[in-house]
Amino acid sequence: MKDFRVTPIRNGTVIDHINCGRALKVLRIIGITESVRSTVSILLHVPSKKDGWKDVIKIEDRELDSREVDKISLIAPRATINIIRDFNVAQKTQVKMPEIVKGIVRCGNPNCITNMNEPVETEFVVEAKKPLVLRCLYCDRIQEDVADRLI
Repeated sequence: MKDFRVTPIRNGTVIDHINCGRALKVLRIIGITESVRSTVSILLHVPSKKDGWKDVIKIEDRELDSREVDKISLIAPRATINIIRDFNVAQKTQVKMPEIVKGIVRCGNPNCITNMNEPVETEFVVEAKKPLVLRCLYCDRIQEDVADRLI
C-alpha cells in the first residue's frame, strides 16, 4: 500500500492535536470556506502517540488571530497552533481556554439581552472545562454545547 503524505507549507498555520472528529467544526468557526484561495489540508483520524487519535489542519498563507484561537480552545482544548514561516515552525503555542468568553458565543436563551438587538456583547464565565460549561453573565443560562453557538 502506498503511503500518501501532506506536503509541508511554506508560510501559514498548522492546527495540530484537534480532538478527533472536530476538524470540520474548526474550519467553520475560523471562516474557511470554498472561497478561500489558499491551500487547506485536512487530516482526519490521524494516529497520535500523545492523544491516540487526532485531526490536523494546515492553512497556507494565513495566521490566526487571538479571537480565532479562543474559539478553537472551546471545541479543541488540546490543540496546538504552529505558525510556519519559510517551511519552519516560527512559533508554537498551546491553545488556552479563557476564564471569561466575550463576543464569540451566542447565548441560547432567546430572551437574553444579548439576543434583543441591543448593543451588548455576549459574555460567559467558564464554569467547567471538561465537559465545557459556560454561564451567561446576563441571564445566568448555562450553555453546554457551544460548538453550534460560536459566532
